Amino acid sequence: MTTNLAQDPQAKLALNDATRTESGPVECLGMTFENEAARRAYFLERLREKLQDPEFRQTPGFPKGDDEAILRMSDPPYYTACPNPFLADFARLHGKPYDQNAHYEREPFAVDVSVGKTDQLYKAHGYHTKVPHLAIVPSILHYTRPGDLVLDGFCGSGMTGLAAQWCGTAPAAYRQKLEAEWKKTGHAAPEWGARRVILNDLGPAASFIAAGYNLPFDVKRFEQEAKRILDEVEAELGWMYEVLHTDGKTKGRINYTVWSEVFSCPECAGEVNFLEEALDKESSKTRSEFPCPHCGVELNKDRLERTFETRIDPITGETWKRIVLRPVFVNYNLGSATHSRPISEADLDVLDRLEQPNYPQEIPSTPFPIDDMYHGSRLEPKGFSRAHHLFLPRAAHALAALWRKANAISDESTRRMILWFVEQAIWGMSVLARYAPTHYSQVNQYLNGVYYVGSQIVDVSPWYILYDQGKRTSKLPRLLKSFTPMPSSAGSAMLQAGDCSSVPIHDHSIDYIFTDPPFGENIYYADLNFLVESWHGVLTNPTDEAIVDQAKKKGILDYQELMCRCFAEYHRVLKPGRWMTVVFSNSSNAIWRAIQEAMGVAGFVVADVRTLDKQQGSYRQVTSSAVKQDLVISAYKPTEALAQRFELGQATPEAAWAFVKEHLGNVSIDVVVERTAQRLLDRMTAFHVQRGLSVPVSGPDFIRGLAQRFPERDGLYFLSEQVVEYDRKRTTASELRQLSLFVSDEASAIQWVRQQLQDKPQSFQDLQPQFMRELQAWAKHEETVELKIILDQNFLHYDGRGPVPSQIHSYLSSNFKDLRNLDKEDAQLIAKARDRWYVPDPNKQADLAQLRERALLKEFEEYKAGTQRKLTLFRTEAVRAGFKACWQERDYATIVRIGDKLSGTIVLEDEQLPFYYDNARTRIGSDG
Repeated sequence: MTTNLAQDPQAKLALNDATRTESGPVECLGMTFENEAARRAYFLERLREKLQDPEFRQTPGFPKGDDEAILRMSDPPYYTACPNPFLADFARLHGKPYDQNAHYEREPFAVDVSVGKTDQLYKAHGYHTKVPHLAIVPSILHYTRPGDLVLDGFCGSGMTGLAAQWCGTAPAAYRQKLEAEWKKTGHAAPEWGARRVILNDLGPAASFIAAGYNLPFDVKRFEQEAKRILDEVEAELGWMYEVLHTDGKTKGRINYTVWSEVFSCPECAGEVNFLEEALDKESSKTRSEFPCPHCGVELNKDRLERTFETRIDPITGETWKRIVLRPVFVNYNLGSATHSRPISEADLDVLDRLEQPNYPQEIPSTPFPIDDMYHGSRLEPKGFSRAHHLFLPRAAHALAALWRKANAISDESTRRMILWFVEQAIWGMSVLARYAPTHYSQVNQYLNGVYYVGSQIVDVSPWYILYDQGKRTSKLPRLLKSFTPMPSSAGSAMLQAGDCSSVPIHDHSIDYIFTDPPFGENIYYADLNFLVESWHGVLTNPTDEAIVDQAKKKGILDYQELMCRCFAEYHRVLKPGRWMTVVFSNSSNAIWRAIQEAMGVAGFVVADVRTLDKQQGSYRQVTSSAVKQDLVISAYKPTEALAQRFELGQATPEAAWAFVKEHLGNVSIDVVVERTAQRLLDRMTAFHVQRGLSVPVSGPDFIRGLAQRFPERDGLYFLSEQVVEYDRKRTTASELRQLSLFVSDEASAIQWVRQQLQDKPQSFQDLQPQFMRELQAWAKHEETVELKIILDQNFLHYDGRGPVPSQIHSYLSSNFKDLRNLDKEDAQLIAKARDRWYVPDPNKQADLAQLRERALLKEFEEYKAGTQRKLTLFRTEAVRAGFKACWQERDYATIVRIGDKLSGTIVLEDEQLPFYYDNARTRIGSDG
């Protein structure tokens, strides 16, 4: 090895990294190696040395795992399954030094993006949540140039990295399509070419998936090795999956075995095999009610009593109490034909042979942290408290053999991808996989985002889940197709498993950030990664995981503090004047406010909020009130010139107006709320408050100053050079989009929702992302009111029962040709109308008003009973309703007492409260 740095290391590394081979010289981080094997050996040794340093192991986010397990997962310097000690060198060599005088100017990428999840590359490896890489590509093209350095500190499966490299590897057809779309919307043509990327995730499982997507490998060698180990496992363990056909002679190969939980009847204590009794064989659906096979009493799932069996744990040797599971039937192939038959004695003999204590050592026996897991209550009561408990014996032996053979492959990149391939069978071959009789395939039939052991389990063979040669939908052929041609290029990505609040690179190193962080308690990543990470032997350290998790005693304030630290780190490494895109997915207004506060405290300024429709919802989105669309937040780091005005800790009117000027320069030249006087005042105020500075311009002076300093059009303010462009758009646009109703409190929110539903009844999931975009200006003193409460108290919901309401019928018949002239009880119309909210007609409005007033008065009673000296957070609508009720009851003292708890300006500025408060004070004085 030599250490010969080039005169232009960035250019030379780009050339050599892109053309390196296994046999020829390799350039990596300014050093030349004989070949890839030498490069790996050198950096593995450097990482091994680093792991001996106790201080290094104290790095925030350092995972739980021994040195050998971390080294086995890693491919340094490009990927380490722990904080990456080589990131700083990568950023230094490949990044462009920050130049304050270099011209950089971008508007927010203000386009509502809609990208589906059907792309084969996107589906090559699953993860709990993913933004499609094709939805990220346009943003990277817009904000960066080829060679720029992109960061994602919550990379998940690595889609940001894939998108950054796709900018250079995208096929011609994709480029032509995007260029045509941009030209149509007036965007300048993109600059194609790969961007460098740094990816971080707290979870080793996530970072390993990201490495598979972002580090290139030899596809042909991967195919050969995958087929080899599958063939070898079949040769060694194929007897486990042999089955006799109904003729008693011919042998077939099992695709899957269906197991059922066994319950007890509460009346006669007779045994009830759930699948045999509850499954309707004609419809292939589970019946909600069915008779006991012994006493005939009507049963349902809730009435059944769970039964347990006590066995010896095959790994720990301890007593193990678990629910009773029994095989019911097998599905198998005989040539090209598929057959099913009940379990036979011969089948049971094979299963009995596997019930032995000498489990393979590759099977992890790691205990689940049940007490600290949100889903722990779903596992332990059924007897599943360790990782190996989730695998039936046959699956355990097959997976262990695949894992052992994959780890024995000598070539690092091929070994990584074979493990990447095999680990996708871990959940699908566990007892988490439910039998789904109405589905065509039984592959990966587990619930996303939850540990759930159902009462009908499907135990699939490794070939069925990974590679059935006759099926084009099989995993291996789809992977080969996805990575041909290779979407990533050598040396373009660096990855680590670590804490987003501690990225070991220098200040002002990054050109752009795209990030999809965890939001609230949507997904418990560390818990869900635990099973796969147990196989790797490297576990997430959840101490600093930025989520809301009651089991780990993390509330919204803890989440906000953790996110604030992460955004502060983003702010540190991002170049001044550059952009960050944040994808937000949560239906909670409180989480939305927490994330905005965290971004602001860290120093970012939000310039635009749009939507991203991933078209195909996750499990939680389909079955819950989670939103179907994500919000895309465009925020920027103020320029250094602006920041210097505030460094002395003093606030001046000139600096405040300098902020407004810079902010207007970063806002889309369009009809957006960011250009209204109130929003500009809010942004300016927040910018000062979040830096601990007094606000140097009063509200009235600010409004007057806007008119004096900036051109105004349609109630919006622009820079002089922008107003010309806006005027041009006004004259050429066939229809100027109207500005949304300004939402600052509950009353305006109700009016906004009414405006949205008046002509278009919508579902909660459709309305929520639009609603959350409008909440950025919600008054600080106003308690956040969830959209669900506003809907429940002010609007009506059609649940599919009875005729379709006229309001919904009118909208559907006017906008959908196939729904015109249908009766209000037509099944097709009902299906389309179900779950929509709509504005009530006057006859029902009175009932709703009474319901709402009762709810508001109940909340007002809490204010009355409270002992706090000041009400800093409240619902103005509740105070209004309470004052009205007190006035009618002549309870003037309560009005004055509660009014004194409110800020004087709040009472004075409200349109209703002064009447009650002032007159109540007068009445008390008169009575006295």
